[in-house]
Amino acid sequence: MTESYFAGAYWLGRSETAEQCAQRAAAFFQFLGRIEPTWNRWCETAESFEEAAQKQVATDVGSLREHFSRKDRRLGDAFRYWLWAGTRPEETSKVSGMCGSADPWTPSSCVLSPPEQGPLAERLLTATMLSQVVRELVLIWEPEFGLATSSDHLISISSRPKMGTLPGWVMYFSRQRGTVPPLPAPVRVEPVGDLGTLVVLTPDRFTVTNPEHVALASGVQQVLDAAGLLHPLLSLS
Repeated sequence: MTESYFAGAYWLGRSETAEQCAQRAAAFFQFLGRIEPTWNRWCETAESFEEAAQKQVATDVGSLREHFSRKDRRLGDAFRYWLWAGTRPEETSKVSGMCGSADPWTPSSCVLSPPEQGPLAERLLTATMLSQVVRELVLIWEPEFGLATSSDHLISISSRPKMGTLPGWVMYFSRQRGTVPPLPAPVRVEPVGDLGTLVVLTPDRFTVTNPEHVALASGVQQVLDAAGLLHPLLSLS
């Protein structure tokens, strides 16, 4: 079975302008371009891969500000985006999300979805790389919660997973959520500046087909839940 993975940052209730969202998004796209050459060209969607490949979107601040300001990119006071990169349909990566909303019930996010297979997936789907991605998401977007993990694992433990409530391969907890307690080996815990804490379950690729990984995630979930760290997103503004 080929598992799908994602890395995302999530928060609520932070009003930001198109300019502010564009500055954060541009910084994230610049980071992605530094770690993977194919992530220097991003496009919108279309009815075919060939058509979509012609709809390139520049990812500098000015271009993204214009992109976010379009009517079809707006949802209330939020700015939506969904871009993809890749040279073949079966090996595309996606960055999607929403930002700028002051609504305490409308979640904002920035999510990277890498390809499920191929050379890029092999390079990216490691604890080192996903930790780096989540760390950069945190430094750029300053979220309440971050997660990089197997989508299949989340679905296996909850049919309707609520972000902030479930464990994953790489997790981030802002300092507003509380202090991360001691966790069993091989879990690694490290600070992200003064913003919060990164938790990495295992140095190996986390997979739902590995019973040891599933058991580790379950055990860590119990400890984090008891410490009050796992709960639905809160508005921290």
